[in-house]
Amino acid sequence: MPDLDTVRQEIERMRIQIGRQRKEILQLQRAGIGTASAEALLSRMEAKVEGLCVERDALKVAQPRQSRGRVLGGRTW
Repeated sequence: MPDLDTVRQEIERMRIQIGRQRKEILQLQRAGIGTASAEALLSRMEAKVEGLCVERDALKVAQPRQSRGRVLGGRTW
């Protein structure tokens, strides 16, 4: 089972790819080219990201809690 950081990196990478895919679909639509297969790929990519987010949330719950009440580089209240 992958660790939390690996899942987060994969989500970030996939979101970047989704953004590129959306831009490409817009370019194809402006050119009058059919985009059905590209849109199907986009929906599969979005479903994959949703699955990774569920996995990330499960890993976050399973991870032990770190000390609360501290702000990164801040004071302890």
